[in-house]
Amino acid sequence: MTARYIPIDSQDTASSGSSLPASTASYVDPQSWPDDQRPLLGHSSAATSLYPNEEIDVQDELSYTQPTATIGSCSINLANTILGTGMLAMPSAVASTGLLPGIFVILFSGGASAAGLYFLARCASRTEGRHASFFAISKLTWPSIAVLFDFAIAIKCFGVAVSYLIIIGDLMPQVVASFASDTQPLDLLMDRKFWITVFMAVAVLPLSFLRKLDSLKYTSGVALFAVMYLCIIVIYHYISPNFPPPPPEDVEMIAFSTKFFAQLPVFVFAFTCHQNIFSVYNELRDNSQRSISTVIGTSIGSSAFIYEAIAILGYLSFGKHVRGNIIMEYPPSVFVAGGRLAIVVLVVFSYPLQAHPCRASLDKILAWRTPEARGLKVPPPPSNLKYFCMTTAILIGSYLVAITVSQLDLVLAFVGSTGSTTISFILPGLFYYKIHENDPWKAGKITAVCLAVYGILVMFVCLTFNIMRLINT
Repeated sequence: MTARYIPIDSQDTASSGSSLPASTASYVDPQSWPDDQRPLLGHSSAATSLYPNEEIDVQDELSYTQPTATIGSCSINLANTILGTGMLAMPSAVASTGLLPGIFVILFSGGASAAGLYFLARCASRTEGRHASFFAISKLTWPSIAVLFDFAIAIKCFGVAVSYLIIIGDLMPQVVASFASDTQPLDLLMDRKFWITVFMAVAVLPLSFLRKLDSLKYTSGVALFAVMYLCIIVIYHYISPNFPPPPPEDVEMIAFSTKFFAQLPVFVFAFTCHQNIFSVYNELRDNSQRSISTVIGTSIGSSAFIYEAIAILGYLSFGKHVRGNIIMEYPPSVFVAGGRLAIVVLVVFSYPLQAHPCRASLDKILAWRTPEARGLKVPPPPSNLKYFCMTTAILIGSYLVAITVSQLDLVLAFVGSTGSTTISFILPGLFYYKIHENDPWKAGKITAVCLAVYGILVMFVCLTFNIMRLINT
């Protein structure tokens, strides 16, 4: 059986008497065609496109567009997207405000992030079929600048992917040193570039080529085990009598200063998973608003609980002088080395969760203004060659940046100030407002506008403080 991707014109549809829904040009899923109206071009498994020089395999196409995800698998993937490097910096972020404000800011950031996810899911329901994306929603709201939104998302996801590789390079030499404490390890094993290369080739590369986000549910489950390991390390060192607490004056209940504005992107970055909400919507078997809300509530709620535990206990263990990476505070031991290795596993399995939306946004950017996608609300899926080239470019680009740059906090600060605020607050609020522009000013519309304004303020203030910090260092 073969199938074609055909831009449907409303006049042609009406004149032909077809039962297909009349609409402006749009992407047509092969499964949506009535059996008696599917264009057959032969009996091979290869499908051809009306777009020149492009062949699409039907079986492959249907295999990755078929919704197979469950609420559980989607919740795990979103939680794994959330629980990454932000976890390690949370005690230091709390130290910038004091304990009580820090607890509140974590909860507020989680609530604001959940609101952004909710608005994006509501907007996704306005798109056609299971092809929701930032690009598709942009076409419904501000089509002339849709490519700019996808560009911002691609840059954000690329920056986070780079931060994951930097963590691998920072932690693996310490893991080797801990397990080889009685001998001098080889210089090669203490080289951060060596470990970035190894993990990139062995694990990151094959996982990043998977087409469906749901295919990562098992690796996400393993990665969440690493989160539990870190929690155990933090709890153990807090309650153990072998590790005395800091002086009372180092633990402040309220300590607001301008340092908070430099650390605020950490709170924002910590809950950013919005780049994957459309994959959840497209792949979830039952993608009703109730199911999507359950996924959002489960992933954000569980992540907020873990963040609170690590932030509170980590801050109480080391006080206001806690470093930006909590795992670096603990004395060397096999137990701690195992935790550092677990964090490496976590970021290795989290990298594809950034590569997936980065590739999707890059595809939309490359398809913008091309003859094949002109007039379509959703561009046709990429050919195998284009898919391979985009993934390879993301992998090579992030690898080259990671072996060159080693300042993790700088990467997180600017990614959180720009990309995270854009896709977490600004775009969800603006999209929802635009779609409901002519509706009465009800609670949802007002909240969406407030969320967008909040995101703009956070971006401006935090970016200004981080630029000043960069200049003064």
